[in-house]
Amino acid sequence: MKIAIVIARLLLGFVFASMGLVSILKLGKMGGMPADATTFLTLMVAHNYTTFVALIMLIGGLLLLVGRFVPLGLVLLGPILVNILLFHILFQVPGVLTGLVCTVLEVFLIWAYRSSFRGLFAAAPKIL
Repeated sequence: MKIAIVIARLLLGFVFASMGLVSILKLGKMGGMPADATTFLTLMVAHNYTTFVALIMLIGGLLLLVGRFVPLGLVLLGPILVNILLFHILFQVPGVLTGLVCTVLEVFLIWAYRSSFRGLFAAAPKIL
């Protein structure tokens, strides 16, 4: 089981670190998308929203690759995965497979590190 956790952590970390770096360096191109998706992404790029998201992707991916603060990396990447899935479901359905695979890896890692997330599910958490 530990080998599966390491493999999932490295795969998810590599995907997000590499895509975050590609987006920060502006090496990717927006092509082959519907007009609405292109307009949406053009607005996000123009206002540097994608640069901020790419930085969070890079930080979360590096945390997973290094193996330190993995739960924090998973928390950073969770909302980004939700947005990736929503984008592909609403705008570009053919690209949803990568988002689904990454979501499965994320959920598996959250389950593997579930002791770190135990406090989130406490009905009446203690205040220090």
